[in-house]
Amino acid sequence: MKKVVTFGEIMGRLSPPGYSRIIQTQNFNITYGGGEANVAGGLAHLGIPAKHVTRFPANELGKAAAGYYAQVGVDTSHIVYGEGRLGLYFVEFGAAMRPSKVTYDRADSAFANLSPSEFNWQEIFKDACWFHWTGISPAISESAAQALREAISVANAMGITVSADVNYRKNLWQYGKSVQEVMPDLIEGCDIIVCGKGDAEDILGIVPDDSVKSGWHSICKQIMAQYPRLKKIINTKRGQISASQNTLSAVSFDGDKVLKSETVEISQIVDRIGGGDAFMAGYIYGNLIYMDEAKSLSFGVAASALKHTIEGDINRANLDEIELVMKGDLTGRLNR
Repeated sequence: MKKVVTFGEIMGRLSPPGYSRIIQTQNFNITYGGGEANVAGGLAHLGIPAKHVTRFPANELGKAAAGYYAQVGVDTSHIVYGEGRLGLYFVEFGAAMRPSKVTYDRADSAFANLSPSEFNWQEIFKDACWFHWTGISPAISESAAQALREAISVANAMGITVSADVNYRKNLWQYGKSVQEVMPDLIEGCDIIVCGKGDAEDILGIVPDDSVKSGWHSICKQIMAQYPRLKKIINTKRGQISASQNTLSAVSFDGDKVLKSETVEISQIVDRIGGGDAFMAGYIYGNLIYMDEAKSLSFGVAASALKHTIEGDINRANLDEIELVMKGDLTGRLNR
């Protein structure tokens, strides 16, 4: 099987032990994470060949971060190294009515200061069937946006499926270009996007048409009319009962009809960071293995639900565990 390629920043993740708050802890546990890289890690863990492309500082932290993803089988052969720092983020885990909290320290990172010429996309994509990116990368710097633009162009020319989670993080857009100036051209090269009503309005200025019963269905129809290359728009829906208990489901629109997944209740959240990435990895897995949209959505939701029970950014749920949740078994019976 050809590889799934992802592109984006990986950061160091620092968390107080257990449920301690940042203001009270004297120790931090370190791991590594990045939205796109988490998709590659989740796929590699399930046996799908995956490659991540990024730029790290040429120091021990850069090597450690690359090694973390290599341990789960991600191909790191096209990671480049140079001057700069490793971006960091701090995660404080919530419980019950106290939400989890993320604090970023990522300015002026090695990834933000990349040069597009450092990446030979023809070489990177020579063994690829799918390219995935997120709206985080073009928000980080103009050079990162340009590298991504070149990657999409080459992927399109090579007939590679391009997917994107277009998530809008307004605090990241600090280099003089707005999301509305940059993202539409990038979306134009996509076959599949993850997009909700909020993102559609913030990025594309598209709002629901009152004549269509479902607001999300309405924005999907408008997006597809504007971007004829798109084949599918997908999205997840989270029900927030508390920081410890959520529900999760997903929807897909193919230009004709909306398909909805079952809803899975997550009754005890251990770590929700990377849940959306786990869904995307599961959805891509479903497309490559099942080649069935309903199963792809179901697999993605089950994979994401299980990720909420696993520490760290990467989903380490096994295939049989995910398929058990797909069948509706949420009992967590002792397996021995």
